[in-house]
Amino acid sequence: MTNMIQNAKDQVAQLVAASYARAMEKGLLGTAQGKIRGSVEVPKDSRNGDYTSNFALAGAKALGMRPRDLAQILCDHLDLSGSYFEKVEIAGPGFLNFTVSNSWYGDVLAAVEAEGANYGSSQALAGQKIMVEFVSANPTGPMHMGNARGGVLGDTLANVLSRSGCAAWKEFYVNDAGNQIAKFAHSIYARCMQLTLGEENYPFPEEGYHGEDIKELARGFLAQVSGAFPGETAQETWESAMAEYGLRINIPKMQEDLRKYGIEYDQWFLESELHNSGYVAETVAALTEKGWTYEKDGALWLNTTALLKEKFLREGKTQAQVDKLELKDDVLRRANGFYTYFAADIAYHRNKFEKRGFDKVINVWGADHHGHVARLQAALDGLGLDGSGRLVIVLMQLVNLLQDGKPVRMSKRTGKAIALHDLLDEISVDAARYYFNNRVPNSPLDFDLGLAVREDSENPVYYVQYAHARICSLRKAMQEEGASLPAMADTDVSLLSDEAARDLIKQISQYPEELRLAARDYDPSYINRYLVNLAARFHKFYHDDRIKGEAPAVRDARWKLADTVRTVLENGLEVIGVSAPERM
Repeated sequence: MTNMIQNAKDQVAQLVAASYARAMEKGLLGTAQGKIRGSVEVPKDSRNGDYTSNFALAGAKALGMRPRDLAQILCDHLDLSGSYFEKVEIAGPGFLNFTVSNSWYGDVLAAVEAEGANYGSSQALAGQKIMVEFVSANPTGPMHMGNARGGVLGDTLANVLSRSGCAAWKEFYVNDAGNQIAKFAHSIYARCMQLTLGEENYPFPEEGYHGEDIKELARGFLAQVSGAFPGETAQETWESAMAEYGLRINIPKMQEDLRKYGIEYDQWFLESELHNSGYVAETVAALTEKGWTYEKDGALWLNTTALLKEKFLREGKTQAQVDKLELKDDVLRRANGFYTYFAADIAYHRNKFEKRGFDKVINVWGADHHGHVARLQAALDGLGLDGSGRLVIVLMQLVNLLQDGKPVRMSKRTGKAIALHDLLDEISVDAARYYFNNRVPNSPLDFDLGLAVREDSENPVYYVQYAHARICSLRKAMQEEGASLPAMADTDVSLLSDEAARDLIKQISQYPEELRLAARDYDPSYINRYLVNLAARFHKFYHDDRIKGEAPAVRDARWKLADTVRTVLENGLEVIGVSAPERM
């Protein structure tokens, strides 16, 4: 697909290389061998041209020349005919500043017309199979605010990666086994006992789940067994049935909440399947075979210390630095024969790489899990799966929910964490998805409910959507007047010569680059920032350059530009999972 910024950069490099070769043939550059190795950038200040290169500065020393003298020779031998550039100027100590011509602006608009919904996409990750695992909340209670941020972050990141040509897979890991589920079942059992005997006659465990949702599950379970609950006899059997019942209720609720939030997974993977199939035991045995485990106090331990030391030394730490680290080993199988959550996590990631063949796995985790990252990667290294290179962890900071600048701490329904379904009762899915993707993942996020529902330019999601709706209204008005949107071949780009129009086209050209950077940095918030900037430039253009009532050629050129913006806005909004309304 077309990236006009990269195309222009490549062309600058080619033009300078050709100029260098011509000057060398004429003997103007002495007898120096080799190529000039410089860079091409987009300057922050457009007064320095549209693209600037430092080839003369980079090559002057090797040629024994002053940079500005070399720049002059290169400039004298540049042939811009047939290129995207209309002029080159020397600036400062020897920079070459290139200014693009109408042909470049026209090709930007033509690329959007030709590629439509695929504009900005690339094949940079073609042939790769990449999993994004996100949310993966314990199915022991309602989805909460942290899940809301992780949900949109993971979902949008997978969309970005898909636009880069890979086969992206979205997965939710259901922790339906282990200590949390045991505590979940014990909590439901205690509530059932209280409903049967009276709250004052049965203590609720302090470490249990105290939410109202547990009481609702207990009432539902008792209704299902129709009074057959016998009290304190056969507690283990009853708790097993209660856990099964609770998961059967909670998991579909989680799926419903996330579906309402615009998230559909390719797979909901159950932890219990790893245990029931023997895959956890098999994975631990594989680590033992490779010499990475030992027994102590009846438990089986992973030699995490040795694995981490090897990992850190490979990554460039010195032996002295490694020796100073306070490393510790991890239990894989307890003395009672039960496997730990860490053992299951290693098995799950082995399943991703070895059994299902993903080239790369990206996990979206809360920042409180940062200490687990290197340990899991090292364990996978120990299995020969290159966890350090193929497992990427995107750490996500907390969300602070505000109402008109003041903290909101309580949920109406649970009395504790803000539940996702409560949040979506207050604001639109569009606002939630936009705001939760509006900051770099590793920075805290302040989410103001008051701002999210405002219908003015202070609300960025409204600002972006309004730009799209404005263009749709323009299209309808133009069609009612009998005008037809011209094809790019019939559009005179030279009529889009003022600053507002040129700045807008440059912003359009930036979209493929923003998608590339979002995929490279695992940061889909690039797209939010881009859309706000695109909307701002469009609103300025729409204010400065009248469309209706102008001479037909001018009218059509400006309308074509506006409609091109509409296509790119739709494209970007689709990536972040936000609607593109035609009316507001």
